[in-house]
Amino acid sequence: MAMQAQDIEDLIRASFPAAKITITDLAGDGNHWAAEVIDASFKGMNRVQQQRAVYASLKGKMDGAHGELHALALTTKAPE
Repeated sequence: MAMQAQDIEDLIRASFPAAKITITDLAGDGNHWAAEVIDASFKGMNRVQQQRAVYASLKGKMDGAHGELHALALTTKAPE
């Protein structure tokens, strides 16, 4: 079953409670999502470290062919 935008945001927010999070359904099909996560905890991290932290917050929902979250384009950054 596909995940909803709120489900994705809730998982990310559990690890990044103060983040500005924007979730977008890219294809309108509930399967291809984009997320922008802006959080102060990313300061001093490179993009790979930031994105690994966010993917870890998804708690395996993207794992394997049967993951609930099919595709997620991820943008991360620290606030300016």
